[in-house]
Amino acid sequence: MPQHTIKASLNVAVQPCIYCDNNQGVRSRHGRLISLFVALSGMVISMPDSTPITRSPDADNRSKSINRNANNSRGKWLSGRLGPLAGRNFRRFYIGYATSMLGTSMSAVAIAFAVLASGGTATSLGVVFAANIVPMVAFMLGGGVLADRLGRRPVMLTADVARCAAQGTLAATLFVGRPHVWLFVAAAFVVGTGNAFFQPALSGLPVQLAPRDQLGNANALFGMVQPAAQVAGPALAGIVIAAGSPAAAIAVDAGSYAVSAIALALLSFPDAAPARAARSLLRDLSDGWAEFSAHAWLWLQTIQFTLFNLLTWGPYLVLGPVLARDYLGGARAWGAILACYGVGAIIGGLLALGRRPRRPLLVSTLTTLGFPLPPLALALHLPLAAVAGGALLAGAGSAFGGAIATTVTQQRLPADMLSRVGSFNMVGAFAFGPIAFIAAGPVAAVFGVRTVLGFGAAWAVLGTLAVMAAPAIRNLTWQDSPVPCPADAHAE
Repeated sequence: MPQHTIKASLNVAVQPCIYCDNNQGVRSRHGRLISLFVALSGMVISMPDSTPITRSPDADNRSKSINRNANNSRGKWLSGRLGPLAGRNFRRFYIGYATSMLGTSMSAVAIAFAVLASGGTATSLGVVFAANIVPMVAFMLGGGVLADRLGRRPVMLTADVARCAAQGTLAATLFVGRPHVWLFVAAAFVVGTGNAFFQPALSGLPVQLAPRDQLGNANALFGMVQPAAQVAGPALAGIVIAAGSPAAAIAVDAGSYAVSAIALALLSFPDAAPARAARSLLRDLSDGWAEFSAHAWLWLQTIQFTLFNLLTWGPYLVLGPVLARDYLGGARAWGAILACYGVGAIIGGLLALGRRPRRPLLVSTLTTLGFPLPPLALALHLPLAAVAGGALLAGAGSAFGGAIATTVTQQRLPADMLSRVGSFNMVGAFAFGPIAFIAAGPVAAVFGVRTVLGFGAAWAVLGTLAVMAAPAIRNLTWQDSPVPCPADAHAE
């Protein structure tokens, strides 16, 4: 199960990282040293008569053979960790998905400036953000049901087309004038609705895109996309806005949804047959809940992150900028902290490549101990380097643990249940997000900002230790063979 944290941009976050095989690296370095030694040992130097240096043909052959072995070793390492990218379906979708996430990160910045430039206030901006998250909470369960019933690709394709139309309309209106705030709200609502259908379908798609033995690497690669986009997107948005206008960046986002839709349309596997068409949507939803609630390891993690988002991460996202302004230097410091989190998540995703821990959920839960580090550092008024370092570790743990937990879910649950189960998980993660955002300020006014952040950090540690102590988490082992589903069989 992915570890979902609420973000300032109100998007779902999943976690992952690169793990360098140290033994493999040692073998490669040894190969180069041995090659050098053999080359030197094949040279005969005659000092008395100054005859020229000669090389033994056998030594040359041995050197070439060792170099080839070293290259083959590196090639196997890359093909193993990046194996999912060898599949045409995975590669096509990955490019489209990465493009879409980059556009989303750009538009998050552009929309804020466009609302303010159109005469909106901070309250208006809050309403626009709320219009994005409310349909995600309201419609995500239905999105999971439809994805499992109709097939993931058609649901995701429809969501991309709707989001492209919404952002394209908003961009076109901004190019010709200053629209009222209601148009921003309407566009945000459509985009949020599209997210509500796209995200549950995405949670089950890897089993159709990647070979069974590459699911862990596939999830790690997917997990790196959002943090990379969150690092690069705002910078690119700033360039586009400076060179043109916020409308241009929003238009880029609309185009990125079109790229994602084209990538989905080009996938070559058959969509799931609607075998349950005669059954009601409520029955399908009930079956999804039964599957979700039947696994203690699944709902324990969901409860952990529901309370974590309410008590730790939500207050951190609201109050973190306040302390950054008060003693770290303002917006630039907070931007550096968020960027370090994104960089850490990229590193975490790389480290997750090729990892198959024997006790996967114990490891993935352990990685969540990185989350309390940045709020704790802020609560203690530590310098910027310490807060940024904590954010880096939090991002790395989030990405590494998320890739492993997601893979466990795909291995342990029937493929035709993944989208419904994923929707219950994501609704749990999002449900208290608005409450956390709204309540953080008033609660901090009573108890103090540092007290609220310190309590949140302590809660995150205690919650993690409690979940790790559960036998369902501690005793679950790695399983390489996912539960099959005939309708969702993998196809290249």
